[in-house]
Amino acid sequence: MQKNEIKTIARNKKAFHDYFVDETFEAGVELCGTEVKSIRAGGVNLKDSWCEVKNGEIFVNGMHISPYEKGNIFNRDPMRARRLLMHRREISKLFGLIQQQGMALIPTELYFKGSRVKMAVSVCRGKKLYDKREDLAERAAKRDIERSMKEQRV
Repeated sequence: MQKNEIKTIARNKKAFHDYFVDETFEAGVELCGTEVKSIRAGGVNLKDSWCEVKNGEIFVNGMHISPYEKGNIFNRDPMRARRLLMHRREISKLFGLIQQQGMALIPTELYFKGSRVKMAVSVCRGKKLYDKREDLAERAAKRDIERSMKEQRV
């Protein structure tokens, strides 16, 4: 594996459906050994996760990492809050951004960068119901156009 090769582990599709993504930051994730092995096996879920800033540190909550099968006593709680590793300036910038009305800090992607586990943390604005419908209609129209183009080629 190359030093900066990126291999996506999990993507939070629900976040892209429920929020407008304004800005994205990269953060390291503080994990124990069995959690890394479980992540390598694909046992991670970002669906209902969110981030919060406490005492100058940033934590991800609601991220589920399945217990490693061969981990016995070394397995940790699958839903525990995990600390994210970022520079203090970045954390204070994020804290300032999420203080604004309607802004949230949502993990959008978990990936390996080389041998390290990284997380893409995004500053997001909530979508209204009509925005969600508009996105679905746009996606359906794109799909129909691509399908008709493919049929014309054949």
